[in-house]
This record gives sequence, C-alpha cells and structure tokens, in this order.
Amino acid sequence: MMAEAGADGPRLAELLALGRRLWEELEASTEPSSGAPAVQDKVRQGLDALKRAAAMVTQLELFSENEELEEVASADLKFMLLPALLGALTLKQVDLSKRREHLESAREHFLHFLKLCRNYGLCSFQLPSSTSSEDESRSSPAPQDPGQSTLLAMAKSRSAKIERYKQKKELENKLASMSSSVESGTADEDQIREFYILQIQKWIGTSLEEMESIEQELVILKSRDAARQSPAGSRGSPRPARTPVKPFILTRDAAQARVFGAGYPGLPTMTVDDWYEQRRKQGIVSTPQRVPAGTSDEEMQKQQKETEEEEEEEDDEEALRKARDWDDWKDTHPRGYGNRHNMG
Repeated sequence: MMAEAGADGPRLAELLALGRRLWEELEASTEPSSGAPAVQDKVRQGLDALKRAAAMVTQLELFSENEELEEVASADLKFMLLPALLGALTLKQVDLSKRREHLESAREHFLHFLKLCRNYGLCSFQLPSSTSSEDESRSSPAPQDPGQSTLLAMAKSRSAKIERYKQKKELENKLASMSSSVESGTADEDQIREFYILQIQKWIGTSLEEMESIEQELVILKSRDAARQSPAGSRGSPRPARTPVKPFILTRDAAQARVFGAGYPGLPTMTVDDWYEQRRKQGIVSTPQRVPAGTSDEEMQKQQKETEEEEEEEDDEEALRKARDWDDWKDTHPRGYGNRHNMG
C-alpha cells in the first residue's frame, strides 16, 4: 500500500525528508549540541516532523506483523526508518534534568525499529530485553565458570562489533554508489527497493550501537541517583555535635578581669585559673603544674636559680659527709685489713 498525502498539511514523505535532512545537518555540524540555541531548534523541528510522520504511519497502517516484506511497496520501505531517526534525534537533546527520560525514550524508539525489522525478516538477532535473558538462562544446559563465561561474552561482543563495523562500511559504499541514481529518479523499482533495504540494514547496526551506549549511560545515571538518595548515616557514623563555646575575655588574674570586664560589659571575663578549673571539670585537661598567677619573668628566673643553688648545696653536703666517713673508716682499718686468705 502506498503512503498517501495529507490533504490539509505536509505529505508524509515531506515530513520524513525534513526530519532526516535536519538530522544529517546536525551530524555533519562541528558545533556541539549544547553550543547554540539554533542547534536545539533544529532538534525540536526534526522531532516534531518525525513524530507527525510516525502518527500518520500508524493511522495509515503501513506496516503489519502479519505481512511479509514482499507485500510492502518499495516506496513505503523508507518509512520504516522513522523510529530509528526519532531515537537518534532524541539523543541530541541536552536538557540534563531530563537526560534519563530522553535516554529511555530513545531506547524505546530503537527497540521499536529493531522489532519491526525482525518481524519483516530484515535481521535475525536476540533483542536486548529481560524476557530474552530469562529464556536464555532457562535453556542453558549447565552453569559455566563465571570467569570463562565473561571472557566468552567479551570475545563474542568484540567479534560482533568488528563484524558490524565491516558490514557498516560495505553498506555505506553500496549506498554511496546507488544514491545518485535513486535521487535523480533514473533508478528502477528494484534498485529503489534495494537502496531502501540497505539503508534499513545500516540503521540496524546503528541502533544496536546506540542501545549499547544508552544502557551504559543509564547504569551511570542510576548509580549517581542512588548515591544522592542514600542516607548520610550509611557513609559513616556522624561526629557528635560539639557544644558551641560562648566568647569570653581570658585574663591573667582577677584584677585584669575587673579592668577588661569594665571595658566590655557584654562579654564575661575569666581568669586563667578559672578557665583551667572549668576545663578540668569537663575532663578535657588535667591539672597542670603551673607557675602561680602574677609571677613575673624575673621572679621565675630568680626562683629557678635559688632552686639550683639549693640542689648544689645539698650535693656538697652529701659529698662532704661521705668524705668524712671514709677518713674515719681508714683510721680504724689499716691498709690490708681483712685480706688474710694468703697469710700463713
């Protein structure tokens, strides 16, 4: 069935062409998607055109799960690209507050496109879904070693990416050689049909790559959201809140407290002894050995000198006493006294 034009607006083909042209301009542009408002204007215009075209495709019932690819008109094959183009343009939106929403919407568009292609036999692969993973786990004959299964999955994924890359380059070369004749109108129906099928196959590879990137980014976003929502207590026990210390004037003695207190009536005064006593009661500091308040530096030095002299005098008296005891002992004990072991 051929797609008909709308009587009161742009035709379906025109909407598809507009959306695709805007996407190609955005892809060829070196300006970042968030660099200028004009870029996002193109994204919005392209999405609007493609959404209107998708609604018309649904209304016209161009594609059905019960028909074969041969039953689809050659001119209608290009409309199968609508979901893939919608997904590609959705990813170019840069509103960070809605990034997760945009990723999930783009994933749905790509998945819709891949299911449509599989229904028409244009591809044969396992779609990324929870149901398929459950089926694979049920049909698995025996559990494998986790390390071995990971290596096999990595090797399989790498080989699949290499194969898709080779196919993509081959498809691009074929499309480049056929595009001039199709766009000029000189190609016959078979060439037009092959050209559109090649485009669909190229977008199948692109959709698979985009869905893989989407899944990786969603994992990052979910982890970030979970970290933000986690309670503060899970990161470690919080420190107990310290009682704020009220400001006061610290003075050496009571006399200074009266002087400074008179100048700052709004602030309490506290001597050093009072402050130490308060801290000792709180269990913060022990009672230190301190010099009494009001002692000057000269007095401290004098006290230290007197202490040293007293210690020296005590040492001299002790030495004199020992010398006297030794002299007395020698007077009563002549030399050799007590060494009688070798005498006959």
